[in-house]
Amino acid sequence: MAVKLLLIALLALASSSAILASDPSPLQDFCVVDRDSKVIVNGFPCKNMNDVKAEDFFFRGLDRPGNTTNNVGSSVTQVNVNQIPGLNTLGVSLVRIDYAPNGLNPPHTHPRATEILVVLEGELYVGFVTSNLMGGGNRLFTKNLRKGDVFVFPQGLIHFQFNTGKTNAVAFAGLSSQNPGVITIANAVFGSQPPISDDVLAKAFQVDKNLIDRLQAQFWTDNNY
Repeated sequence: MAVKLLLIALLALASSSAILASDPSPLQDFCVVDRDSKVIVNGFPCKNMNDVKAEDFFFRGLDRPGNTTNNVGSSVTQVNVNQIPGLNTLGVSLVRIDYAPNGLNPPHTHPRATEILVVLEGELYVGFVTSNLMGGGNRLFTKNLRKGDVFVFPQGLIHFQFNTGKTNAVAFAGLSSQNPGVITIANAVFGSQPPISDDVLAKAFQVDKNLIDRLQAQFWTDNNY
């Protein structure tokens, strides 16, 4: 009997953890961010309902292309709770991604969101990599997309987009969190401050420490604006 109760308790805990792993459901119509509050919560505190304005739910500018004159040739314009305070607790956000020819939105993850992307202009080669599989290895899923095509990147998995066309490309993507977060793999591994020990990285990548030192010394582009 005690074992059954323990199993039930563990299942209940796992279920509640799975539910809480995503953005929680709102308990009121909206919870506009109060930027002046000193309260620290998991997310953002709410503004007084009487102080809420239409501008709290508004953003202008996604008609304008992002600046792709950088080392990776892409630009991500974010529209999340940091740009629209009214998105707080609503569990959605949006990005516009611009790509120069041969432009890359480099391998990255969103720790708190699944992403669904639609191509508005151009051609993209996109893909994501699974987590470690039983028996070892990781599986890569890729697709060549054209105007009007849609592709989904599951939450937390490494993914990328590369402009294979000869003209600029544009995509929009929705994300299942008001604050999805982004971890650009190369930037995080080789550009963190303070840097990860070159002994650690040389061992992990099975390469010479001099190569790691060169990688850590170069400038790593952040294409998120």
